Amino acid sequence: MGDIKRRGLRAIVQRPRQLSPTIKTAGLEQEKLIMNLRFLETFVWVARLKSFRLTAEKLFTTQASVSSRIAALEADLGVKLLLRDSRGVSLTPEGGKVLEYAERMLETAKAMKQSLDSDRAKVGRIRIGVMDTVIHTWMSALVAELTERYPQMEIELVADTALNLREQLQKGFLDVILQTDLLREQSIRSLDLARYPMGWVVAAGSHQHRDYASLAELGRERIITFSKNSRPHQEVLSLLQAAGAEAPRLNCVNSVAAITRLLRDGFGIGALPPALVDAELGRGELMLLQGLQPPPSLELVVAWQTGVALVDEVVGVCRQVLERYARDVGGQRIVLI
Repeated sequence: MGDIKRRGLRAIVQRPRQLSPTIKTAGLEQEKLIMNLRFLETFVWVARLKSFRLTAEKLFTTQASVSSRIAALEADLGVKLLLRDSRGVSLTPEGGKVLEYAERMLETAKAMKQSLDSDRAKVGRIRIGVMDTVIHTWMSALVAELTERYPQMEIELVADTALNLREQLQKGFLDVILQTDLLREQSIRSLDLARYPMGWVVAAGSHQHRDYASLAELGRERIITFSKNSRPHQEVLSLLQAAGAEAPRLNCVNSVAAITRLLRDGFGIGALPPALVDAELGRGELMLLQGLQPPPSLELVVAWQTGVALVDEVVGVCRQVLERYARDVGGQRIVLI
């Protein structure tokens, strides 16, 4: 124990100050102790290597320190753990029992540390493709979360239409995409995440800001929506045609920022998720038309390449961040599936 004191080491055990000092084990009261893992590790290596000298080399310490740790462990447990003679080191029967528990405790501690450190140590590159709707709602929160969890990971972002994103994923140019359609291919998995409710949006005080008797009447105005042949474009066109609009004027724009600016300038009626213009609606610059059937909700689907490092973790983070966003904005802006 003198070696321990000279090196400034504490005793092998630490007594919790706020806990009851005694517990009953096999009918005897013993002090409730927290085992020092370093001392257990020393004992395990002595048992494995059957040598104090080799253990000292393995743990980058001295034989005297190894001997002190073993002596302290034996004193604490009240049993002899090791026998030393001219033939080397061997376990006592009690030492064999302690070794089994000590190995399990060290493995548990190792697993705990790895679970805390593994994410932050991961390196590599992940290529994420996103449609404009995601960029203008919860993309920043996703990037912040990924950067916090995986600081060594390189994140490459590509913003494009859903059609182009799907093509790039299929060709292997992207690892994960957030867009509107489920994909069914051998090397690609996809999952429905949520739906953005759609609405008819106009500039406050513009000539489009009035009551409409029907979708057919609405369809005579200029309609601004997403890029041509996209799923929202096709669904808006089908809805207006089914309502009797003979030749609806759909102006297709592949930029949410551009759509928002055109709407604020009174260029037409927007067919888009209110979540994209939540700030403008809150300030009263844009208004939602009431009393008309809205366009079908905009689907949000995540699709990813199988077998790519980190991709499953990234998909999991996407779902967690999206859930937080949905709680913040409420069901009128996005609905989780």
